[in-house]
Amino acid sequence: MSMLVPTLHAFFSDRLMGQRGASPHTIAAYRDTIRLMLRYAADRTHKQPCQLDIADLDAPLVGAFLDHLERDRHNGIRTRNNRLAAIHSLFRWAALRHPEHAASIQRVLAIPPKRFERDLVTFLTEQEVDALLGACDRTTWTGRRDHALMLLAIQSGLRISELAGLTCADAALSAGAHVHCVGKGRKERRTPLVRQTVQVLRVWLSERNGSAIEPLFPTITGQGLSRDAIEHRIAHYVAKASQSCPSIRRKQVTAHTLRHTAAMRLLLAGVDITVIALWLGHEQVSTTTIYLHADMHQKERAIARIRPPSTKPGRYRPSDVVVAFLEAL
Repeated sequence: MSMLVPTLHAFFSDRLMGQRGASPHTIAAYRDTIRLMLRYAADRTHKQPCQLDIADLDAPLVGAFLDHLERDRHNGIRTRNNRLAAIHSLFRWAALRHPEHAASIQRVLAIPPKRFERDLVTFLTEQEVDALLGACDRTTWTGRRDHALMLLAIQSGLRISELAGLTCADAALSAGAHVHCVGKGRKERRTPLVRQTVQVLRVWLSERNGSAIEPLFPTITGQGLSRDAIEHRIAHYVAKASQSCPSIRRKQVTAHTLRHTAAMRLLLAGVDITVIALWLGHEQVSTTTIYLHADMHQKERAIARIRPPSTKPGRYRPSDVVVAFLEAL
């Protein structure tokens, strides 16, 4: 067994769990990255994963692994960069424990993240929101649950992990109605609810009739909806909504699209960008500025205030050949 094995054990147990207190999602993401890299390295070196040493995971192999993610596994650049961040974290830890491999480790740490194009955010218009919510069959228990879930997502802008983790006690529907969650980075926040959302959730909670610690949006068996299940339900209703609202068919609608929709609704209502950042639980206001680029209304209002330059439209016309000859003398 090589020295890589105890280094991996220490990285996950001491570094991620003990020192950083990483969330289960972070640990799972790092685990998947290391597992994929070790399998790739084992195929390249014809060794078992337990026989791989730190020297086997050099910069050329890591670079080839990153190319493999894009070329063969069809991962996007963002996913590729996330995998690289996990690898960098492991190698920074290994540098402290294995100075004899310092040169090789530094070459891996020097691999830069890949630049990528930043697309405008996708969000739903009011007509598309109405069509999506109207696609829920509210004569069924599942339809009423999904209607309440998507309405809450569109109004509150919660992340999909935050939606999946809500309990019945997290929805406070009395005076100062709000929904409570612990989001990304273990940041606790409370998001206020409008009257319509409060009424829908109040009816749903009455029908749900669960204890305080039970999931707010359960499956038929009473377990909490998974992230994949929520995405599957949204895709189902998008397909139904596209029959009455064809424009929604041209958009890739996910749970994060509903989060973008909540942010754009706030922005179009004139809410300050710093308040939207607090609403969404962003660590930095700069993260929220992506919505400014997607808001054409603000750009149209800005250009309406600009005085156009005093110039007339026209096209180039060459002068007469005789006149041009005389002017050239």
